[in-house]
Amino acid sequence: MRVAFVIDGPLDQVSGGYLYDARLVDTLRNSGHHVEIVSLPQGSYLRRMASSFDRGLFDRLQGYGADVIVEDELSHPGLLALNARLRLRGTAPIIALIHHLRCSEPAPRLLRSFYALVERRYLLGVDGFIFNSQATRRVVQALVGDGQPAVVATPAGDRFRSRLTEGDIRRRAHAPGPLRLLFLGNLVRRKGLMTLLEALASRPAPSAVLAVAGDGRFEPSFAAAVKRRADRLGLAQRVEWLGPLYDSALAERLAASQVLVVPSAYEGFGIAYLEGMAFGLPAIGGSQGGASEVIQDGKNGFRVRPGDVASLAEHLRHLADDRLQLESLSLKALHTFRTHPTWRQTGETICRFLTERVTAYGAAANLTLKEETA
Repeated sequence: MRVAFVIDGPLDQVSGGYLYDARLVDTLRNSGHHVEIVSLPQGSYLRRMASSFDRGLFDRLQGYGADVIVEDELSHPGLLALNARLRLRGTAPIIALIHHLRCSEPAPRLLRSFYALVERRYLLGVDGFIFNSQATRRVVQALVGDGQPAVVATPAGDRFRSRLTEGDIRRRAHAPGPLRLLFLGNLVRRKGLMTLLEALASRPAPSAVLAVAGDGRFEPSFAAAVKRRADRLGLAQRVEWLGPLYDSALAERLAASQVLVVPSAYEGFGIAYLEGMAFGLPAIGGSQGGASEVIQDGKNGFRVRPGDVASLAEHLRHLADDRLQLESLSLKALHTFRTHPTWRQTGETICRFLTERVTAYGAAANLTLKEETA
């Protein structure tokens, strides 16, 4: 099977969505399929919409001769006109891989309405969907219905190999000193880092410390503002800015932490939560989107409403003071990871779905051809 995989920019960018895409590409290639990465130009939303009329991109996709075209939905601004032309040619099914819709992100109401209008037009122009969560599926169905073939293939958390035993996790929960918190995510407003800083500042200095692992280049003005806010809150000695971490450095930090805290305003799923659970880290996440599919409130972590500083601060107080509860949550987090599908299983689910869509698309095309020649 020849797969054209369309994304914004390079595949090796640091985010949960690009990690999902990269893992899927690896699985497809390891299964014997040929995958061509088609990178769209990055930039502002309107600039990306204009790139949809690029003749060169259309010629490249046509010339590749794909059996199926998989598009990361977050690249939708650059695909509106392109997909209309591709569907007129009818050479291959177009499948949208959806991590979360842009219109689900926090934004002024008018802007969200605009995003919803554009995304609805895009979604109506494809031949099937891959969803990363049931929550994402519900959002899309509310926008365009459920008439297209679809599959839910959740992300996995087994990117790293954790050597921690249950005994290690128990001992870590009761280690003396402040509660060791880890924020893992790019420094963007949606991830809730400002809320976390406010909650941390409301707690006495010895009770908790925070390490922030994330890239500040995606929203540089916010990244600078959040660091200034930390200084104004008097957190200079309690917050460690690590920048983006990779591979063994990230695994070591996960193993050394006690709680993962990413109180996002919205997550399509939240791969970071599951990756933390591979190391026995309870997760404190947001209440919106797909986080509820991995975080069981009060069992392996907690979910808080966007911007709810008071609730987040109370959870931090509780975990710092009650290490038996921290131990229980940590072990249940590890159990959640162990019973979750692996990246290989997720990739195989998508491979089967794509193969089915290619077969069905070819059968439908042959039937149409016979009817036209009859």
